Amino acid sequence: MDVRIYYEDTDAGGVVYHANYIKYMERARTEYFRDHGFLVAELAADGFVFPVVKLEIDFKAPALHDDLLSVVTCPLRIGGSSVTLSQKIARQNDGKLLVEGLVTLACISPALRARRIPLAIREMLETELEKVV
Repeated sequence: MDVRIYYEDTDAGGVVYHANYIKYMERARTEYFRDHGFLVAELAADGFVFPVVKLEIDFKAPALHDDLLSVVTCPLRIGGSSVTLSQKIARQNDGKLLVEGLVTLACISPALRARRIPLAIREMLETELEKVV
């Protein structure tokens, strides 16, 4: 997913405020699932919610106003009721890696009980994981 950096994304130092990278990663995850035919709202309506339960981020270099970034999302590990995704944010004009993240999502019911990841999503993630390996 592409992200353009606007003035509102930056802090007093003129660089992207650190918490905004988490927003970009969230949007990219949503688009990742959408691109594979799964809408987050429909999954929730069907009783499958995927909250973030673990997040690790390494900030490598800053993004600046008007930069165009790419956020790439790939599965790393698939459990019975969780999935860990790799997310990398790079500047497009020079390919410089700015942020690396690992995000673990749990599959839960609206009643906050663990659920197995739906088969169709599991199969998509496994197919995508094979492409990475």
